[in-house]
Amino acid sequence: MKVICIAGYKNSGKTTLVTRLVEALSKRGSVGTVKQMLHHRFNPENTDTGKHFDAGADVVAAITDIELVTIKRNPTLEDALNELADGGADFAIVEGAKSSDLPKIFIGDIEGSDEVSNVLVRLPVRSDWDIDALVELILSQPEWATLNSLVKKVRSNPDLCLSGGIATFTGIVRRVNGDLETTAIDFEKYEGVADRAIEKICYELREKADIIDVLIHHKTGLIRSGEDIVYIVVAAAHRKELFETLVEALERIKEEVPIWKKEFTIEGDFWVHDKM
Repeated sequence: MKVICIAGYKNSGKTTLVTRLVEALSKRGSVGTVKQMLHHRFNPENTDTGKHFDAGADVVAAITDIELVTIKRNPTLEDALNELADGGADFAIVEGAKSSDLPKIFIGDIEGSDEVSNVLVRLPVRSDWDIDALVELILSQPEWATLNSLVKKVRSNPDLCLSGGIATFTGIVRRVNGDLETTAIDFEKYEGVADRAIEKICYELREKADIIDVLIHHKTGLIRSGEDIVYIVVAAAHRKELFETLVEALERIKEEVPIWKKEFTIEGDFWVHDKM
């Protein structure tokens, strides 16, 4: 899923740009949107769903003839994007969230604002924007993937009818490693080269007998202990080939993909010499 944030100040035209991008991107795939509405409430206390929520329900689902709305506690932007990815969205457009680390299209003047980062392009307020150019910019962004989104993609493979199973692997940051306690790991990849190496591994593993599909996603940036690092999904005709290929994929990532990591521990930080 490609993610872009449309940021700017009040009355800059954010919603107008979002709707125009939704119209354009919908021609290329499924689009999801996220709107940060920090001072609003979707289920007021005088509604039935509001009463359910205020009584202590952790999740409330409201269904109408044309809508399904899920209301949860402790909301985060990452959770919202993960739900869009899990639902099969190809694109996610976030309106607002100018203080997030997401890649941004910023409308208007950002000078003097220390909270805005990762701005890809700045646009004039309420202008005749070049939507085609912005779509190409969005297409060039890195993938936002979840394990469920990869499984969903494998399940959409027309050859899945030949498969007898789907196996997955999730690598996480180990907190305790011998005498060290790790708080986080910062992953850096050789841009372009790492992605091509992963694509090569997937392609070659798919060429093996009885392997239906292989997908790999490796995250970069700072990942804290217990959080996900890498996902591998394999579909195969038989379980022997299935598990052998899953293990082979993991070993090849370690050997062939140029990704480096800096480990942060309670005793200090250091670069790990292995590629992974």
